[in-house]
Amino acid sequence: MTALTYTILTDPTSLEASVDGRLPSTGTVYLMVTNTRQTVPWLRIEVKVPVGDGAGHLTRDISTIKPRGEYTDTQSGPQAATQPVIVQPQGTDVFQVTTQSGRLEGFAPGDYMLLTLENVAVAPTAGVAVLTVTETTKTSRGWQTSHAAVPVVKAAPKEIPAPRDFRPDKAMLDAGENLTLSWDGSNDFSYEIRFPGGHAVIAPGTRTWAPADAPKRATTYILVATDPTTQKQHFLTTTVQVRYPVLETLTATSGIDTPWVQGTANKGRVTFTGTGAEIFSNSGGQGTVHADRADLNGVNAEWVQGRSADDGWISFPKEGLNVRKGAGQAWGTVFADKVDVNDVITNQVHGSGEGKGYIQFLDQDKGVRIFGGVSAGWIRGLNDDEAWIRFNEKGIWVLKNQNGKRESANVSCATVNDRHA
Repeated sequence: MTALTYTILTDPTSLEASVDGRLPSTGTVYLMVTNTRQTVPWLRIEVKVPVGDGAGHLTRDISTIKPRGEYTDTQSGPQAATQPVIVQPQGTDVFQVTTQSGRLEGFAPGDYMLLTLENVAVAPTAGVAVLTVTETTKTSRGWQTSHAAVPVVKAAPKEIPAPRDFRPDKAMLDAGENLTLSWDGSNDFSYEIRFPGGHAVIAPGTRTWAPADAPKRATTYILVATDPTTQKQHFLTTTVQVRYPVLETLTATSGIDTPWVQGTANKGRVTFTGTGAEIFSNSGGQGTVHADRADLNGVNAEWVQGRSADDGWISFPKEGLNVRKGAGQAWGTVFADKVDVNDVITNQVHGSGEGKGYIQFLDQDKGVRIFGGVSAGWIRGLNDDEAWIRFNEKGIWVLKNQNGKRESANVSCATVNDRHA
């Protein structure tokens, strides 16, 4: 039986066994030494730590442990006096505790000593590790060596807590604005961020990531956390919006509501009004629509011209339309196979082609002048009962209708000019 009393405490309360492939599970072991009887002269206390991978081992290596010890004298007055004791490793599995002086000292009743073993990398198998304490004290009969066993429980490892709070530093970005993503999660995971068109592997220990290129449109990022032991994966998503998105293509199945649409490099704009749409150029003035064909129910325009500046054009006054040519106001020409009109107002009419005859219309009641001759089978007045002239191989006949029969008619004229009479 030992002269002093030994109690084990741990932080966390339940040490968790390590798992290969993860960061080691670490904790702190406190060995509390108390005296409930008369003063005990003590020289040293040795704590043997079971080292190995099994259920009965506390750690694989004591060299990672940071030991320290303090003795508290509770009998020295209102304020308890605390002084350090010397704690040193002995070999590969023992820590030795001695007084500051290295000599025999009394351990008074009510005093206590706390041995702290920090940064214990817990062995990987769950179970109970028993620390063996060996104390060297002095009695009236001489030196005495006693032993005590103090257990430490190693709980089975828990599943790594899933990562959480995957978040952007800005939910809405302006064009070209940088983005940083952050999250909370265990160092035991390996992390990867996936996004449209690529992915990024996150450096160990890192909890933030910034894409090399700022997003151009609303983008969803996926955080993938992988357990290196079980390969179980956790997925978190976050989406950032871009105030003025750039889209490669857009398919809308039920319509798009927008006051206007504008180009990117060329800032032409279509604005939607209550009556339709207006086209504007880069400078904000009226723009131009280019198309191969337009199928319309109607066109309202001041004028219409061919593609080139010197092409013919048509303007639309209230009286009808004007056909012009070139960039000026000169009259143009209408080309057609046939013209079907109710009336023609013109100074003269030409035949088609060079050297053809033409008809000139004289002022007021002077009639017409024909250049190049007239060829006809017959000529008649406007009404069916008026006389007519018939042309045949012998000459001409002047005829009239008389009681339903054709009869010769009179010729009346003021002058006859016959070059061949």
